[in-house]
Amino acid sequence: MALDLSKFRNIGISAHIDSGKTTLSERILFYTKRIHAIHEVKGKDGVGATMDSMDLERERGITIASASTHVTWKNYHINLIDTPGHVDFTIEVERSLRVLDGAILVLCGVAGVQSQSITVDRQMRRYNVPRLAFVNKCDRVGANPFRVCDQLREKLRLNAVMVQIPIGLENDHRGMVDLITMKAHFFDGDNGEKIRIEEIPADLLDEAEARREVMIDAASSFDDALLEAALEGKATEEQIRSAIRKGVLALQLVPVFCGSAYKNKGVQLLLDAVTHFLPDPTEVKNEALNPENEAEKVNTTCNPKDPLLAYAFKLQEGPYGQLTYLRLYQGSFGKGDVMENARTRRTVRVSRLVRMHSDQMEDIDRAEAGDIVALFGIDCASGDTFRQEGVNLVLSSMHVPEPVISLAISVKDRKLVSNLSKAIQRFVKEDPTFRAAVDPKTGETIVSGMGELHLDVYIERIRREYGTDCSVGAPRVAYKERLTKEIDYNYVHKKQTGGSGQYGKILGTIGPNESGEYEFVNDVTGGNVPKEYISSVEKGFRSMLEEGPLIGAPVHGLKVVLNDGGYHAVDSSDMAFQAAARGAFREFYGKAGPQALEPIMSVSIEGPSEFQGEIVGTVLQRRGILIGTTEDSGFVRIEAEVPLAEMFGYATTLRSATQGKAEFSMEFHRYSPAPKPVEEELVKKYEAERAARNK
Repeated sequence: MALDLSKFRNIGISAHIDSGKTTLSERILFYTKRIHAIHEVKGKDGVGATMDSMDLERERGITIASASTHVTWKNYHINLIDTPGHVDFTIEVERSLRVLDGAILVLCGVAGVQSQSITVDRQMRRYNVPRLAFVNKCDRVGANPFRVCDQLREKLRLNAVMVQIPIGLENDHRGMVDLITMKAHFFDGDNGEKIRIEEIPADLLDEAEARREVMIDAASSFDDALLEAALEGKATEEQIRSAIRKGVLALQLVPVFCGSAYKNKGVQLLLDAVTHFLPDPTEVKNEALNPENEAEKVNTTCNPKDPLLAYAFKLQEGPYGQLTYLRLYQGSFGKGDVMENARTRRTVRVSRLVRMHSDQMEDIDRAEAGDIVALFGIDCASGDTFRQEGVNLVLSSMHVPEPVISLAISVKDRKLVSNLSKAIQRFVKEDPTFRAAVDPKTGETIVSGMGELHLDVYIERIRREYGTDCSVGAPRVAYKERLTKEIDYNYVHKKQTGGSGQYGKILGTIGPNESGEYEFVNDVTGGNVPKEYISSVEKGFRSMLEEGPLIGAPVHGLKVVLNDGGYHAVDSSDMAFQAAARGAFREFYGKAGPQALEPIMSVSIEGPSEFQGEIVGTVLQRRGILIGTTEDSGFVRIEAEVPLAEMFGYATTLRSATQGKAEFSMEFHRYSPAPKPVEEELVKKYEAERAARNK
């Protein structure tokens, strides 16, 4: 049976840590009758929130992996993904927003726009995701949704407009006024399930009318009919909703709602807003690419009768094998059907097809365009496109940030090496930001990720899920090195060992590339370096990028130009010219001003104003640079840039300095030249390691 896509919504819930995303998801499940009892994120009943299905999530009270479910609200089918708030798990937000049509940006009514709110907004912009804003925790001391709406405008440059105002704040928060219907809504019953609609309290009437005018003024710029009706004072609810919807779909308007998920206020009205204002799958533009010509883009149709195109956005190892989450962009498939993996060109048969409700599965027979489903029994990677055989299109991949921190990991019991290997293979496949490699110098297994918490969670999962006790080395920072000036090179590789020898001569320039990428430019004229050896020179230089001669770190942003050279009719070969490139790199790299680079993190610290001096002190002690300070309602937020190498153990230092009352979050910002003393220390350490290896 064909789906009515106008009644479909694919949405996500994203926010800064501890803004109440999972609590909001739990209320949504309750009011849509998917669950019959509400459990809290850190519940004393030992159950925990439905969407936090992992034991680690329930113990720590944080979301680690995005969780998918589906609900029905007033005949609308809503696929919902609850995403983590911690920046270490940013790939979970990234992969979810890649496949969603709309999102709810949750903000704390007290803290407002925080560092991770800015990151989430940037991710939503990257994938052109329309959003609603929900100001949560209006029952908390210091809550002020009007200030949060202003912050959305100032800090995120969003055209935010309030479509509700709260009735009372803090302990007096009782409900909200809907500025579209101009009615007051109160939430009665044990869990706020009974909505009582009354006239607006007299003391709020003037403010409601003023805010309504602002809302209509903002919405009317998207609809001429509303503009005319507003000038005559005859704007209807349908006209206002239609205009707001147009603004949201054009990514030029963000309606702001308010309430308290924990106190069961405002969630049903937010669900109504999802159906009114967020797009259905046919209203969102998605593009597929021709892999042979990536400039050629084709709009997907969202038509179930067209050839299949589906995107695997998340993998998860379950008790029955690999579970693959898919978003269908066009076409349909069912159990027993065959489809092709665009990356491997292999065909796979669909054996079991399910809808997810957190960690529970509900079998279905068929899935159609616009839907989000999961299936078992296929081997693929995150980001793969599945398509009908004969269709030469792929869906664009998601943005994957580079890891910034590494650890050496080993097992205490040698018998468990295979368990560690299985665990690492699984997690690398599931999470593109979790990387693993064997250090060729030491033979150690090195795992890399987005932060201390990210790696800590995976090491704990290896211990629990694979029964493997691990030893963990000291954290390693992902340093890089680069050249600071351009110089000429002239190098001859000549070797004679009886019989045919090796000969390759190359001339050109070597220096920095501001883009941060490796670039090789072939400027050879006259055939002094035969065409077949040009790629050999390029390969030779590329092979040296993994370990720079200065501190043994990857080389960042190298530009090599090959201008001229020479060859020998007998002794020149692919190997000879590769060796010439490696020799030129070793000889001339040190003359081009090599410099060590260290990762700099954007750090946001929040705590009581009384500890401002202590917090600033902890930042300055770590070579940090203060970027800005904002103070509000007895709390201070300090934005700073601090080298990652100085941030290890910072949580303990911050707790000690503030009596446990402050918290911080950080994310990678940029690479910056390391100070001379730090660089000298790194050079000394690398030279000692190299000497030990050569003994």
